[in-house]
Amino acid sequence: MKQRSLITHYNPKSTISEQFRTIRTNIDFSLVDTDLQTIMITSPGPGEGKTTTAANLAVVMAQQGKKVLLVDADLRKPTIHYTFRMNNTLGLTTILTKQQTLEESIRKTDIDHLSVLPSGPIPPNPAELLGSAAMKGFMRQALTMFDAVVFDTPPALAVTDAQVMANQCDGTVMVIRSGATENEAAVKAKELLDKANSKILGVVLNRKPIKASPHYYYYGKS
Repeated sequence: MKQRSLITHYNPKSTISEQFRTIRTNIDFSLVDTDLQTIMITSPGPGEGKTTTAANLAVVMAQQGKKVLLVDADLRKPTIHYTFRMNNTLGLTTILTKQQTLEESIRKTDIDHLSVLPSGPIPPNPAELLGSAAMKGFMRQALTMFDAVVFDTPPALAVTDAQVMANQCDGTVMVIRSGATENEAAVKAKELLDKANSKILGVVLNRKPIKASPHYYYYGKS
């Protein structure tokens, strides 16, 4: 694992780790009448930090004592297996195509209460798989085994996958990168997610320089 990308595990007392715990707390209180069990993380475009955010959010949720499954639902450019130094031969796609079971495919990590499901081999039809009956069945089964499931999904403006996932999850967090994400792109991504009936929980502002801290994560209501 890379210490930089999993800072909440390797340096839990850091300022950035505290910001991730703030994000976790705000998510817990964002929809008081709804039990948030499935959360997807996306961004307007690539390179904005959504995978790092998804991984660290999953870590701090597991640190609460919840049984958490982090799923790489980016079936086009998956990277979760790199973060956790796992192979990608089995994963979400092999479950959805009924080649393997969920129990056979999930990987335990050295972080208490956190398991990971890599993407599996890249398929020719990602959006169709994510919108399939098999995906709905997977989500139902996963929630019988875990308290929360966090999905890392592709950028919202690049492909339709995030929109397909959006109305299947209890809530969505969008990651934007300070100084890199264009305002128009962020607004357009939100509009697409709104059209997909997504419950947008808020926005993470990534890599915002604040005084001595090189990176800053901010969570705000949309």
